[in-house]
Amino acid sequence: MNAPKTLQQAIVYFSDPDRALQYMIPIVWPAGIMCSHCACVDAHFIASRRIWRCRACKKQFSIKTGTVMEDSPLGLDKWLAAMWLIVNAKNGISSYEIHRALDITQKSAWFLLHRLRLAMQTGSFKKLSGNVEVDESYIGGLAYNMHKKKRIEKMKGLRGGHTKTAVVGLLERNSETKHSTVRTKMVPKARRKRLHNLIYKHVEPGSHIYTDAFRAYRQLSPEYFHDFVDHAESYVKDKVVHTNGLENFWSLLKRTLSGTYVACEPFHLEKYLDEQCFRFNNRKMTDAQRHAAALAMIAGKRMTYSELIGKMVSPTQGLPS
Repeated sequence: MNAPKTLQQAIVYFSDPDRALQYMIPIVWPAGIMCSHCACVDAHFIASRRIWRCRACKKQFSIKTGTVMEDSPLGLDKWLAAMWLIVNAKNGISSYEIHRALDITQKSAWFLLHRLRLAMQTGSFKKLSGNVEVDESYIGGLAYNMHKKKRIEKMKGLRGGHTKTAVVGLLERNSETKHSTVRTKMVPKARRKRLHNLIYKHVEPGSHIYTDAFRAYRQLSPEYFHDFVDHAESYVKDKVVHTNGLENFWSLLKRTLSGTYVACEPFHLEKYLDEQCFRFNNRKMTDAQRHAAALAMIAGKRMTYSELIGKMVSPTQGLPS
């Protein structure tokens, strides 16, 4: 059977554990099967358990070892189906939907989705160039919707945006070789020094920077050619100066957060940003190509449940007194 191209084909294809294993081997080990503990290439396959035993270090390892799936009791059929769902759902997919679709607990579905978001994290050292839009947005609930006691504690006479999390987006516009791509970064506060440092870090000098009229973006010259549009007057100036590409991304992100995930704690927000950036940056791919691209990034990443919920485990925890 050929590699799946639709969700229905993917569910049928990955339902066979042996076929799913053979599909994953070249993705996890492009250069051939390698021990996850000592990098030895001499390993014996134990077919009854679908694992390998290294002849050098004598340790056992599976296709999940050293990936975001490590130590998970869920089979590849559920992992690969969940990956297909999250990378191809334009507005995201909730843990309750995964819980019902894959017949696993909601808690397991929530943990699984966060591990898949970690795999979708695409850090890059290559700087953006050409025409780059920069804009900030604020993520969070309205102060009006807070309980009165909590609102009084948090606000203390401050404006509503104080209760939200600031996120800065940088979008490199279409070029002859590729479509527009976006990067996001959470910041404590949108201040000039912090915004300028972020631009210096992610954008090549000499690029054209387009922003709104927020004064914190001023004084980017002479490193960059900076121009801005005042949204109180118009949304486009001279047919080039605008931030409409990022406004489109913010609308997709906020529709995902408010419509699908409903509420998102600042502690987890960066993971949801990675998810949305991955789908946006790979939107020209087919469903199958996007699925394969995400799977290619699962190796070398690990997340435990304690890390996910922010629980610090003592090194001596569990040791006899």
